[in-house]
Amino acid sequence: MSREKAMEFFKACEEGKGWQGCKEFCSDNASFSAQAEPLKDITTLEGYADWMSDIYTPMPNASYEIKSISTNEDSSHVSVFAVFTGTHSEEGGPVPPTGKSLRTDYVYVMEFSEDKISHLTKIWNSETAFKQVGWQ
Repeated sequence: MSREKAMEFFKACEEGKGWQGCKEFCSDNASFSAQAEPLKDITTLEGYADWMSDIYTPMPNASYEIKSISTNEDSSHVSVFAVFTGTHSEEGGPVPPTGKSLRTDYVYVMEFSEDKISHLTKIWNSETAFKQVGWQ
């Protein structure tokens, strides 16, 4: 397990690099899960990385701030707590540009197998985030 690899993956994913920018840090067929409505049908890390890339179309100013990183060597997990921000200023969202901004907390829990991410769980309140930006 590598905290460095976890952080490189996190940065690539959160900066909208898509699967092409993330796959080197992940095992083949790495899985994904979240209990957030917009992500309910995404089951692969490839699908999630590309979903994150698509967020930059309606929110080109999107960014993140890392608040905390923890590593559990015993269970081969790295967790990152961060805050994502952005403004819906461009076409591409579920509604025309709202001009509204969001500031939403989330956590990535990355599970490693043989020094690659094999599973990612995202903990996120999408309902609150979507209300802030005017998508609900």
